[in-house]
Amino acid sequence: MSSEFGSFLRIGVFGQSHGRAIGVSIDGLPAGEAIDLEELQRFLDRRRPGKSPLSTARKETDTPEFLSGLENGKTCGAPLCAVIRNGDQHSKDYSELTDKPRPGHADYTAAVKWDGGADMRGGGHFSGRLTAPLCIAGGIAKQILARRGIYVGAHLASVGAEQDAPFPPLPPPELFDAIAAKPFPVLNDHAGEAMQALILAAKEALDSVGGIIECAAVGLPAGLGAPMFDGVENRLSAALFGIPAVKGVEFGEGFHAARLRGSENNDPFVMEEGHIRTKTNHAGGILGGITTGMPIVLRAAVKPTPSIGKPQQTVSLSRMENAELTIHGRHDPCIAHRAVPVVEAVTAAVLLDMLLEGNHGTF
Repeated sequence: MSSEFGSFLRIGVFGQSHGRAIGVSIDGLPAGEAIDLEELQRFLDRRRPGKSPLSTARKETDTPEFLSGLENGKTCGAPLCAVIRNGDQHSKDYSELTDKPRPGHADYTAAVKWDGGADMRGGGHFSGRLTAPLCIAGGIAKQILARRGIYVGAHLASVGAEQDAPFPPLPPPELFDAIAAKPFPVLNDHAGEAMQALILAAKEALDSVGGIIECAAVGLPAGLGAPMFDGVENRLSAALFGIPAVKGVEFGEGFHAARLRGSENNDPFVMEEGHIRTKTNHAGGILGGITTGMPIVLRAAVKPTPSIGKPQQTVSLSRMENAELTIHGRHDPCIAHRAVPVVEAVTAAVLLDMLLEGNHGTF
């Protein structure tokens, strides 16, 4: 199914933005793993809407209800299923979009693929609302990985032209925790203030702005992954592109590596405390699709929110003629800052899947 990912750990997302509920199913979790539900809720709250003028005014508690797979606070080996009830839908705001697809959104492609049968209220199954169940899966994965000394964290690297400081070469888990505790997920708070001002300026202009998220995973062993089409980059990219609005993914130096010489881009190998390491990490912790033991570093580019208040040109599907569209309702002027925990979640879920696969379902 297109809304599932994973090999050993199968994760499926279901629901629509304005349906009764959204949810996730997870098959393959090892039994006996304690899940701290308060910690999981704190993780979900990081992407929850309605917390500030920087995001949509939609109010949702995003509290998961576990239907199976969790007993007495621990995984029980059965497939885990959790739902989040929707409670603050304004479907009338989307009535015009059935006939007039939003530029930059999946309204048109969904109408073509399903011959007008798709539920596109609030974006339907294409909505960023579906990242909440992704965060349930990823929040659980983060807890399981952390008990094995593997930590995943992210920050908002840029909004528009405003940039945060990059992660240090070996980011400690405490740095991830410090970013997660902030109301705006950046390393440099002055840069964060400039980003927030840019978001609010776009909102005032009835427009939107995009951003880039930098994510790192530390503590992974060398040797995870495979060459060619089943590498770490392949698996991560496939899942990360499932996050609504992600339009680009790069690892290490990424596209910048094309402007470097080999002598600049190569990471020299060194011995440190009896372990093989690299002096630099331009490769982002991956060579030939296989982990080097250095931190995995990736960046995901998030496009500007398509739903903006400015008049836009579109077409009327019923009349097959040009039309103008002015979008009403509650929308994020920028979704990149709320997507930071989502990138963490997907990264953690993929890495847990690969580790379980390599260890035949156990650690």
